[in-house]
Amino acid sequence: MQQPRGAAGGRGCALFPLLSILFVQGVCTVLSLEISADAHVRGYVGENIKLKCTFKSSSDIFHYQSFQYPTTAGTFRDRIFWVGNVYKGDASISISKPTLKDNGTFSCAVKNPPDVYHNIPLTELTVTERGFGTMLSSVALLSILVFIPSAVVVILLLVRMGRKATGVKRRSRSSYKKSSIEVSD
Repeated sequence: MQQPRGAAGGRGCALFPLLSILFVQGVCTVLSLEISADAHVRGYVGENIKLKCTFKSSSDIFHYQSFQYPTTAGTFRDRIFWVGNVYKGDASISISKPTLKDNGTFSCAVKNPPDVYHNIPLTELTVTERGFGTMLSSVALLSILVFIPSAVVVILLLVRMGRKATGVKRRSRSSYKKSSIEVSD
């Protein structure tokens, strides 16, 4: 007995799983939110640090909460500030007066329905004390690398020229022969 072909059975049913996978993949691609953030950020104690977070959405943004997430408690109390611009795809924040306790991993999460699929990038923040090497200004670095070696070379040349001049005077006195007229006196 032969099975009937068409919508109720046969090859049509075999295509259904394939079409549903392609449909779901297409919806996820069209309705997606692309978020990016720096993988590693380095900052120094006491100096403001910006954690960049940018996004591209397939849907327009009609409304957003124009107030910051309240940081009234915890280690970031009154130290986190919004520095982004939602309409330009920027959801960055700034940490003021960072401490060594702020080291860690931060995530950037953006929600914009109907975009339903998106990644959540992570940023590894490293806060360190400024060492002597990082505190050198360009003037100090120029002095160390150019002026000090130049001064040392000039001093060495002057010392050598001085020794040579005194050596020539001594030799000229000892090797100077008096004439017979000078000797007779």
